Amino acid sequence: MEQEQERGITITSAATTTSWNNHRINIIDTPGHVDFTIEVERSLRVLDGAIAVFDGVNGVEPQSETVWNQADRYGVPRICFVNKMDRVGADFSKSIETIKDRLGANPVAVQWPLGAEDNFHGMVDLIKMKAFVWSGDDKDSSFEEVDVPEDILVFCEEKRNELLDSVAEFDDEVMEKYLEGETLSEGEIHKAIRKGVLSLQVTPVFCGSAFKNKGVRKLLDGIVEYLPSPLDVKSIVGKDVRDESKQIVCPTDFDSPVVSLAFKIAADSFAGTMTFVRVYSGTLKQGSALLNPRVNKKERIQKIVKLHANSRQEVSELKAGDIGAVIGTKLTVTGDTLCDIKKPVVLESIRLPEPVIALAIEAKSSADQTKMEAALDKLQKEDPSCRVKTDPETGQMLLEGMGELHLEILIDRLFREHKIKANVGNPQVSYRETASQSSSASASFEKEIAGKNQFGHVELEVAPASKGFGLKINSELNRAEISDECFRALENGVKEACENGVVAGYQMTDVIITLKRAEWREQESSPMAYKIAGSKALREAALKAHCHLMEPIFSLEITTPEEFMGNIIGDLNSRRGKIEGMDPKGNVQVIRAEAPLVTLFGYATHVRSLSQGRASFSMEFSEYETVPLKIEKEILQKMGR
Repeated sequence: MEQEQERGITITSAATTTSWNNHRINIIDTPGHVDFTIEVERSLRVLDGAIAVFDGVNGVEPQSETVWNQADRYGVPRICFVNKMDRVGADFSKSIETIKDRLGANPVAVQWPLGAEDNFHGMVDLIKMKAFVWSGDDKDSSFEEVDVPEDILVFCEEKRNELLDSVAEFDDEVMEKYLEGETLSEGEIHKAIRKGVLSLQVTPVFCGSAFKNKGVRKLLDGIVEYLPSPLDVKSIVGKDVRDESKQIVCPTDFDSPVVSLAFKIAADSFAGTMTFVRVYSGTLKQGSALLNPRVNKKERIQKIVKLHANSRQEVSELKAGDIGAVIGTKLTVTGDTLCDIKKPVVLESIRLPEPVIALAIEAKSSADQTKMEAALDKLQKEDPSCRVKTDPETGQMLLEGMGELHLEILIDRLFREHKIKANVGNPQVSYRETASQSSSASASFEKEIAGKNQFGHVELEVAPASKGFGLKINSELNRAEISDECFRALENGVKEACENGVVAGYQMTDVIITLKRAEWREQESSPMAYKIAGSKALREAALKAHCHLMEPIFSLEITTPEEFMGNIIGDLNSRRGKIEGMDPKGNVQVIRAEAPLVTLFGYATHVRSLSQGRASFSMEFSEYETVPLKIEKEILQKMGR
């Protein structure tokens, strides 16, 4: 994407397929930025193993923690690669310590770098106890296998013993031989490490400099050696379409009925809509028809492609364990199952994160409006972590996302790819109005219209109710004195008046309105007159009741490392927030708080800057609460009232 090239970051996950030592490896490169967490979420859902890439200078960075926790949730085995060992300040040992301390993992070095920074020229394989030295500094330079240099031989033997101590316990035979002091073969050590990786109890650590292609071949060896193949992971379990309590096991077998999961939808300028799929069972063939159980309709597979980043290779089939894309689906969305029509099954869908921030968006012309709605619909299909909705009170169209960078990219794509002209700004806050005391008022409407006198007179009372009560209209009228038609018109007039309060035109809530008395004149009283009289009486009573503004309050749950708690709590206080409680959760603290929505615009970015990007939060609407008098005056001044 142009936006990726300009910013030098990954925004959308890219898939490719490669071969190494007679093994096929499906690779998905995911973004690191937490705003694009959906890309990581759906990739982890369909992958069997992961490579966590860390910076040799910084070790575990804040957003690495988020991704690591996602991999924990999906139970994905992983290996680590400490990259950029040729950068100034690179420290392999320190990077391993951060993996242990910040992630609570059990990292085990299977290699040790020879030199660092400008002097990074090779590595020692601690299993083979051989050194691999590069012949030059360019990407295509070869390496040769040599003996471990004498000056670090003792150190490397110590590190090898640490490795064996950590992994021997995963294999009984290896443990027995190790305790008896027998020499372990390379194959036995690999086998023990593999068992530790597959049981999520150990994480082998590799090193290198990917940009210069140093260490990448050894990493590929590690992928084949330690990460699971589709046969090593448990067969995925789906549910019966007709009976959700009934489970169906989908084996990794080419001859079984087809079961696949659509994990991403991408718009392609040439192919149209491409649906990325992971095939769990059977063989998915070009031209076949598959069932989408969510909509109970068939989808025809017109073309199948293997992906290589932005290029594609057309193939005739995808087999169990493969990842590819199909062209031709019309109804499929992220998280849908595509399966054999005769053997329907539903796989667990993909967890979609809830948006935490929104922008108001408005087309510059009515011609752009239709185009904009179609473009936003496409963006939502591609990226389910963004949502589009219309605020029922303000009428604004809101684009919701995971953070300010996420929204910035979405708006940029809207302008560039879809050529939409639109105005963008913060959404308006939907305030409410309520009464602070009881008051009564009466109003009449009397006027001659089209030669006929129209008359209506009503007396009513407005009284404050408890928080969250809403709006209720009671009647003490003698119904024999007023027709049903006029009574309904009177009620409607009062309700409509409540939609536009007297303070700033916001909806009234948490009030009880009692209709006390209505005066009736035969031949003259009409529904229209009662409607207008009811509306006038309500407004007069509301003015006497000293109405005030109420603002939406949101509940926040902020997860942060302990050292940033002071910063975050101080910032919440400045946003008129209230701390409800704090709970320790592992090595982090969870702060529960409430704050007005108006103070939370931009909070997603701000909370990250306060915590070096290591804190995350979720928020949801809690209740409406009275706006402090000073703030209310400021709001009304801005509105020119």
